[in-house]
Amino acid sequence: MDTNKEQNKVQQYVDMEDHVETGFEENFRVISPGRMVAKRFFKSKLSIAGLIMVIFVFVFSFVGPWIIDLTWKYKETQVFKIERNSDMVSSAEFKGPDGKPYTYYDKSRTVVQFKAPISKDHWLGTDTSGFDILTRLMYGGRISLVISFIVIFMETILGVILGGLAGYFGKWVDQVVMRIVDIFACLPGLPILLILSATISSIDAIPAEHRIYYLMAFLTLMGWTGVARLVRGQILMLREQEYMMAAETTGISAFKKIFKHLVPNAMPQLIVSATLGLGGVILYESTLSYLGLGVPFPRAAWGSMIALADPSKGQEILANYPNMWVPAGVFIVIAVLGFSFMGDGLRDAFDPRMKR
Repeated sequence: MDTNKEQNKVQQYVDMEDHVETGFEENFRVISPGRMVAKRFFKSKLSIAGLIMVIFVFVFSFVGPWIIDLTWKYKETQVFKIERNSDMVSSAEFKGPDGKPYTYYDKSRTVVQFKAPISKDHWLGTDTSGFDILTRLMYGGRISLVISFIVIFMETILGVILGGLAGYFGKWVDQVVMRIVDIFACLPGLPILLILSATISSIDAIPAEHRIYYLMAFLTLMGWTGVARLVRGQILMLREQEYMMAAETTGISAFKKIFKHLVPNAMPQLIVSATLGLGGVILYESTLSYLGLGVPFPRAAWGSMIALADPSKGQEILANYPNMWVPAGVFIVIAVLGFSFMGDGLRDAFDPRMKR
């Protein structure tokens, strides 16, 4: 009789444990690391604002020209002209197909729409060359975004390779790589870029449309050191972890240890660094274009559009035509702030110590 009672108690205890485990599984759900990062990111209003800014700039720069082309057939370097009547009569003599002489009279003339005001045909008017300002804003944003992403991608690749080798092997490899990093970090970035860009512009053998590739190479050369230091620091910390000791016993190559086990664990920091660096590259490109050393005319660039209001060229555009230079400055601010807000949000979202 006592044995039956003990068996019933044991069965009740087992049933209660099963019920607790079932209730726990129903009330709690395991969230993946990716979803946890996304949840933290979208909880920040500043991160959402930055994401909206970046999406707006991308849509404006890449979808906008397509809409403009479908609506008005406007091109980036299209010069807009109008027909105006004139009191002056021009004439020309020519011979017709029938062999008889004819005289052609013309009282109209074609005029380029320089500095045209805002209208339904040109929502932001035209500039000093007769180009539509809204259309050039879109193409200028496309160039700035493409340059910034290519430069950041090349900086990341170069920094990951050199920083990974320095952090993993250490000793003389670390010393050599870090001394190279120190040399490049001590160089004044903007003056060096100005000198190199001016040198390239003075070489007639280099076509103007190819100078943008040299510009991207210069920006990469001046900006990879930060990524290399970041990767080196992360690898110095991660290579002493237990999973790396386990990988050591398997006998895999150093290349796989670095780029299959160490670098992927440093990826969150790389993403944050790349996002924050995009705004800096856009500012560098805009500065060089403002100084006439970036994207060559007649290609559009936000910096070259602001350069129209250069006080050294006169105060007329700066004072009387804000539609030519203010929109480009506004878009530079939106793009840089958007990437900065996103970078801050990603940094907080990837940090497991952040509690919101």
